[in-house]
Amino acid sequence: MLKFPHTSKCVKRLAAGLIGAAIATGSVSGVAMADTHINPQPPQPAQSPMEIKAASLPQVSAKQLLDLATAQVGIKENASGGGTKFHQWYMGTERARETLARDGGGTASVYANAPWCNMFVSWVGDQLGIRPTLGWDAYTVAHAKWFQENARWGTAAQPGAVVFFAWGGGGTSDIEHVGFVVKDNGGSTITTVEGNTGNGAVEIRTRNKTDVVGYGYPVYAKV
Repeated sequence: MLKFPHTSKCVKRLAAGLIGAAIATGSVSGVAMADTHINPQPPQPAQSPMEIKAASLPQVSAKQLLDLATAQVGIKENASGGGTKFHQWYMGTERARETLARDGGGTASVYANAPWCNMFVSWVGDQLGIRPTLGWDAYTVAHAKWFQENARWGTAAQPGAVVFFAWGGGGTSDIEHVGFVVKDNGGSTITTVEGNTGNGAVEIRTRNKTDVVGYGYPVYAKV
């Protein structure tokens, strides 16, 4: 038998070299090796269609919205129940022309002296440029359903949420009134800012949570 006395050392050196190269390239026997110096990032939650839409809109916080809404406190309707800037604005919108197909009649005859709580809410969102994530309508039930269809509906009284009421309880089809949540008072009540209150004005109110059907959540800037 022929012997090669240096073969074992050469094989060891060659093996060591191959292993070193494999480690350097991150692969041993075709299996990728983890780079212990890389910190893997946690998977990011998928953005909802509403959040994607919000990315192209002005970045507005809930506080900014509430500042604008509360700045309207004291505005009152006329003796006919209309005449506010919220009525005038809504009647001039594309949405009014769209909702006439649903509500029937003419713009002035339907909306000039109509209940305007939802016109107020819609006006605030439009003024801030976030209408696509806050919605707009003159009909509270339709607006609530819009939030539900866009998966922006829930039961938490968050500041800036659009709050929908049914006096004495009920479901979505029973909604009668709408406003914005200013704060959750921590017990059975919330503080709100609303248009078209019982006094025919924009007012700050304290409301019972038992009258709340649900909350719609616009997309606000994270601050």
